[in-house]
Amino acid sequence: MPFKVSTVQSSPIDGQKPGTSGLRKKVKVFKQPHYLENFVQSTFNALTAEKVRGATLVVSGDGRYYSKDAVQIIVKMAAANGVRRIWVGQNSLLSTPAVSAVIRERVGADGSKATGAFILTASHNPGGPDEDFGIKYNMENGGPAPEGITDKIYENTKAIKEYLTSDVPDVDISSIGVTSFSGPEGQFDVEVFDSASDYVKLMKTIFDFQSIKKLITSPNFSFCYDALHGVAGAYAHRIFVEELGAQESALLNCVPKEDFGGGHPDPNLTYAKELVARMGLGKSNTDVEPPEFGAAADGDADRNMILGKRFFVTPSDSVAIIAANAVESIPYFSSGLKGVARSMPTSAALDVVAKSLNLKFFEVPTGWKFFGNLMDAGLCSVCGEESFGTGSDHIREKDGIWAVLAWLSILAYKNKDNLSGGKLVTVEDIVRKHWATYGRHYYTRYDYENVDAGAAKELMENLVNLQSNLSAVNETVKGIRSDVSKVAHADEFEYKDPVDGSISAHQGVRYLFEDGSRLVFRLSGTGSVGATIRLYIEQYEKDPSKIGRDSQEALSPLVEVALKLSKMEAYTGRSAPTVIT
Repeated sequence: MPFKVSTVQSSPIDGQKPGTSGLRKKVKVFKQPHYLENFVQSTFNALTAEKVRGATLVVSGDGRYYSKDAVQIIVKMAAANGVRRIWVGQNSLLSTPAVSAVIRERVGADGSKATGAFILTASHNPGGPDEDFGIKYNMENGGPAPEGITDKIYENTKAIKEYLTSDVPDVDISSIGVTSFSGPEGQFDVEVFDSASDYVKLMKTIFDFQSIKKLITSPNFSFCYDALHGVAGAYAHRIFVEELGAQESALLNCVPKEDFGGGHPDPNLTYAKELVARMGLGKSNTDVEPPEFGAAADGDADRNMILGKRFFVTPSDSVAIIAANAVESIPYFSSGLKGVARSMPTSAALDVVAKSLNLKFFEVPTGWKFFGNLMDAGLCSVCGEESFGTGSDHIREKDGIWAVLAWLSILAYKNKDNLSGGKLVTVEDIVRKHWATYGRHYYTRYDYENVDAGAAKELMENLVNLQSNLSAVNETVKGIRSDVSKVAHADEFEYKDPVDGSISAHQGVRYLFEDGSRLVFRLSGTGSVGATIRLYIEQYEKDPSKIGRDSQEALSPLVEVALKLSKMEAYTGRSAPTVIT
């Protein structure tokens, strides 16, 4: 089927600066004339010619509203820009980790390999006509485009005058198969393929599915997985039911929907309400016995929340526990870990494990690309973020289902002799034993969402200014709470990448206390409106008699110091955070 290429006159549109997670805006913004097209053409123009002309690219995402329209726009533009073939997950569905796996692992029938991908997602933000859409570009290693590329994209968006498109007709992305076209530069193919197969195949090379299946099918064990109507639903049935033998009733909200069922697809205690209630952590008590294990995913399935029966596992503890148990529980790591890493705001639970096991350890800014650099250099096997992101070097994105399978592997290993009637080692048992061994990092995060951007900036500037006089800070702290330790050090976190030497400055404001406690303040760019202030509060406790306290109670003195020192209410007008995790 022949097609023609055309050049469309355009002009720059303000505010198309991609962050670490790509470009995220409201759907109505993306629907403006030329908005998406400008960004896509600016991306093509930022790449070297061999990454575009004659290349194979992946185009898919979490299935949110406007995804199907966006796929057709990008396909037409790819054809016009000389791309050789486009791979699309069936119904445009591919989780972000699956896109990374497809780039790294998939080989086409003709031997082709993908060199990049447009991922259509706004991650854990809501979807629908009045909600969020997003787009980001991933490179040939399967990871997000580095700053050098995203900066070029942004510069291009500020100078663009035209983009290329074609009259390639809309492709049926609901049916698996190849549609071929012929253009000025030769053949152009669009291949629609099964969304789950490549990812499931990769998971089976990492984990012992037989031992996990024995656990899941044991009458002693019960399990629940909530996809929050995100793209994880496209994988949940295949992995948990077909491969691992779970009951269909174990799956909650596993039909992907364009608006995520009207919910907020963020796997935390606030938004995963149905799972939280089922796991016995809801506000109302129920006589129904909760399952032993529960987990949730976000919209694009790269984040995860792990729960035990009436028990929440913090993401910071989760990555530390996976690292501590990986070698004995997960075949992929049987020869040892190369190193571990965490984002700066994540608690230091992983640091203690790394020191104990004599592992290389890295503290990086928020953004998965920093982990990717370490992994590409062979320095890191397991990594994580406090924002419910956990992963390993099998791909170059965080991976929600991988984290669930890692926990199931640990549970399967700990219970290999208990499945025919002995007392189960539970999620809570594993966490409490970890605290007894390594100490406990009491930890909480306060999110103030959609705050006035100017006020948020002023709050952060004030916190930086205070750091020039620590004795005055300590006088203030003592006046707020005399039972809180002294501030020993305060700074703005800066990271020098050990691989490429690049420096990332202004990555968060830190107050580090003499007893190992920390306060961290960050502005986050993951929302589409206003600013989000994130406040991280952490206290380390080694005394075994004090590791069983309620987290909010243990942290309340530090919380009071953080709110008064930062003048949070005065700057934001908020008497309480939007979300506490």
